[in-house]
Amino acid sequence: MIKINDLTEKDIGRWVTYIDGMGKREEGKLKSWNDKFIFVVYTCNNEWDRFKDFTGCATSPKDIYFKEDPELYKRSR
Repeated sequence: MIKINDLTEKDIGRWVTYIDGMGKREEGKLKSWNDKFIFVVYTCNNEWDRFKDFTGCATSPKDIYFKEDPELYKRSR
């Protein structure tokens, strides 16, 4: 889980992993956030250097983790 209140400008562009209720995973880059959602770019024609030019998908903070977060691996078990 990513805590919105802990996010800073340095987190923009970090890789995240989304895990849905069935355990399916999808990776993307954090683009922005508001008080309820984190906006993640999941697809961008593999032009990750331009991810900011693509639409971010509103994602619940409870469903995404930074790729290096140890909690991500606990969720996979």
